[in-house]
This record gives sequence, structure tokens and C-alpha cells, in this order.
Amino acid sequence: MSTSFGEPVLPGFRPDPSVCRVGADYYLVTSSFEWFPGLPVFHSRDLVNWRRVGSALDRPSQLDLTGCGPSRGLFAPTIRHHDGVFHLVCTLMDGPGHFVVTATDPAGPWSEPCRLEGEGFDPSLFFDDGPGEGDGPGERDGPGEGDGRAWFTAARVLDEAAGRTEIWMREYLPRERRLTGPEYVLWSGSRPGARWVEAPHLYRVDDGYLLLTAEGGTEADHSVVAARAGHVTGPYEGVPGNPVLPPATGPVTCTGHADLVRTPDGDWRAVLLGVRPGSAIGRETFLAAVTWRDSRPVFSPVGHTSPRHRLHDDFAVLSADWNTLGTPRAPFWTTGNGLRLRLRPERLGERSVPSLLVRPQEQPDCDASTELHFTPAAPGEEAGLAVVLDDDAHLLLLRTAEGLVLRRGPEVLARAAPSPGPVRLGVRVRGFAHTFAHAAPDGAWQDLATVEAPFLTPLFTSVQVGVYATSHGRPSTNRALFPWFDLAYPPPPEPSVRR
Repeated sequence: MSTSFGEPVLPGFRPDPSVCRVGADYYLVTSSFEWFPGLPVFHSRDLVNWRRVGSALDRPSQLDLTGCGPSRGLFAPTIRHHDGVFHLVCTLMDGPGHFVVTATDPAGPWSEPCRLEGEGFDPSLFFDDGPGEGDGPGERDGPGEGDGRAWFTAARVLDEAAGRTEIWMREYLPRERRLTGPEYVLWSGSRPGARWVEAPHLYRVDDGYLLLTAEGGTEADHSVVAARAGHVTGPYEGVPGNPVLPPATGPVTCTGHADLVRTPDGDWRAVLLGVRPGSAIGRETFLAAVTWRDSRPVFSPVGHTSPRHRLHDDFAVLSADWNTLGTPRAPFWTTGNGLRLRLRPERLGERSVPSLLVRPQEQPDCDASTELHFTPAAPGEEAGLAVVLDDDAHLLLLRTAEGLVLRRGPEVLARAAPSPGPVRLGVRVRGFAHTFAHAAPDGAWQDLATVEAPFLTPLFTSVQVGVYATSHGRPSTNRALFPWFDLAYPPPPEPSVRR
């Protein structure tokens, strides 16, 4: 039986959520892949309303994304709190692999990364402190009583073509930030031939241990399965009735990659990813209530309404919600009285760090606009509005020496000749339909073209919108000024009434 999820609690580009609680405060992190700053950190008091407090990797010294391709980079972090310290583990794909960073304040600063040995992806930490905040519904002592040790788990590939993986574990030394001791293989899925067993998280439940994993891949067959053991090192046996969260159908699909947390009142909740099909916003963070039936987790959606926040940014400062593609070694922008982007030779599509600043699109329908003050000073200089999934898939509405140009990569889709001086640039997004428009600062909008853009269908990341400038391979001292940027979300359509 499928479970129907409604609105996300963190909409837009917020995949692979992990959560922990300290007192009355919840802290959550998500994947960020090839985008900088890395691993956004959020705070909440109710698990529904979240505020970004920073990023775990916000210094170039912490994160080198050189050469990371689309949907690579930082995979699936886990955040945990122990003895006054936050520990965050993650994997840098196409890089050194697993690492841990620590902080006493989740808003930062976080430490420089410390590499952890081992293969694979989707790392997690478990602090086995015995009965208490992390315990299950019964809070009973037993053979699984915690001894204060900490454990690192991750998934690794056995046969990529077949999607065969397994979950392994070693002891983690928090003070030294390293792994030690023997390796244990915990789990390879709920059934023979299970595909893409990943996203492991361990919890104390009743008199033993619960291992929660994703299974089936991160698309339509995504699900959550569980296994139990009397001892943390196993052996683990699947709970009756796996999957505990079956593949979803309906308005939200691809649900999985769940992480559990207990409320101050003793109730259990889960954060998980899901997808609202029909647009390019990809994987988002959803919330579920969790109850227990014979030590088996039962997931139920938590009813709430996600607010649609209109954004007007005049760039007094650059907020952490703006992302760069790759790691900028030095800022290519200045703020105060608008945003000024320096034209640099780098271009989208070159696996470089272009002069690009974008932020996630948070709803299937949105209206984005900005004003551009820019005069090309040499051939190839251009700047404007960007709709970007990744290095290979994007739409650009740019002012060039020849006028306005709408491009999909190198392909020109439409042209216009606006009047000299500042110009407003905008895009109306309705699912995959993108209508680009332009206007004089005090004039009416003129539609340029509508692009049906299924090529923006996400893999692991999501579409983001923002601003871009380039000098196309040539040195330049020119800059593009964007005095403001607007992002608005129209209300959802009223549901149809059957008579």
C-alpha cells in the first residue's frame, strides 16, 4: 500500500535529508553535489518551519569541487550530536571519499574535513549511548544496551551494472575523528537481488538495534526497508512486511532515504526525500510521523501547508542561498547597491567555475525576474538571466553585442533588439514550460519565446535560477550590474470539484 505525501517542508533542491535534535532544537542537512557552498544546514523548532543557518562547507579550503561533473560532488550527509559536538559525515565523489567535519555551533564555523577510510557513499554515524533520547518506544534494557561506542556505516557497490550494494560498518573514534577496529558487513537488502541498498542509519529500538536503509534506486522504485539485530554488529534480519515505506505513487513519488528523530515528547518523526513530478525541481525534503508496530516503523504523512515565500533581493549582502557551480577560489562578485558580476573567460558547459550565481526554484510554477545594467565592451561579452539544472542543461537569456539572445547551450532559440540602456529580464515557469520575456525598466513585458524544457529533468540535483556573465574565453575588466532579483510563486490551482 502506498503512502501519499503532500507538501515538502523544505521545497526545491533539498535532497537526502538528515536530522538530529538537541533539546528543543532540530538541525537538518541535505546534499549539495557540485554546488558551493556545500551541505546547507537548517534549524527548526517544529520540523515543519525551517530556517537556513549556514553551510558546513563554506570555505574553499574545505571543499575542492574541481572536475566534478553534473550530479557528482557531495553525496548524502548525516548529522549527529554527541557530548556538545556536532559531527557531520559525507562523501565527496570524484574526490577523496568519506570525511567528517565537526562544530560546537551548527551555524559554524565547521572544522576542516578529516578523511575517513573506506569505500562507498551515503555515510552515517551512530552513537550507542544506551537508553535515552535515541531509544525506541519501549526504552527497555537488554542485550543491545549501549556501551558508549560510536559507529560509522556506509553503502558500497558490489556490482554497479546490477545495482548490487551492501552496508558495512566500523567503529568511529569521535575525539580522534578516525575509524578503528574490524569491519562488519551488516546488510545487503530485504530480498535476494535487492538493488541499490543505501542510505543506512542505525537507531536503538526497544532491546536492540534498527537499521533503516533505502532500496530500489532513487527513482520510481525508491523505498525504505528495515532490519533488526540484538547487537549493533549484527546479524541483522529484515522486519516482517518490508518495505516499511513502499514505492510511492500519486502527487509525490520517489520517496525514501529516511532519517528518524525523536521529539521532546517522545514521539518519532522521519525526514525523507520525495519528488513532485511534472517539473524540474527534483528531490525535496518531506516529513512523516512514525509509529511502531512490533518494533517495525510505520510512516504517516504530517499534514501542513508549505508557505510560498516571495523573494526580493537587492543584494545588500550575498545570502547563503546563492550558489556557485564549483568552488570559487576568490569572489567574482561584489554586493551593496546591487550585485556586480565580473565577466570572466569561464563559460557554462566547460566544467569550470563560471561567473554564475543561482538559487533553488522551490515550486513547480514560479516567476523570476531581474534588471540588468550592462554594455558589452568586446565581442563575446554577455550577461543576463540563467535557468540552470547543471553544466550540460540550462537556458540563458543574455544581453550581447547583437541584442538579446535566448540560448540552450550553444543553440540560439530566439533573438530580440531591446532599446539601449538597462533592461528587465524575466521567465515564467509552469512545469517544464519556460516563457522568457524582456522589458524596459518602466515598460511593459514583451514575451520573447516559450521553451518546453523536458531536457531539464533532474537526476540528483534540481533547477536553479539566477544571473550569469562571461567574456567567452577572453580577459575582461567589464562587469554586469543586477540591482535586484525577484522570485515569486503563484498560488497553486484550486482543486477541481466533481459534481
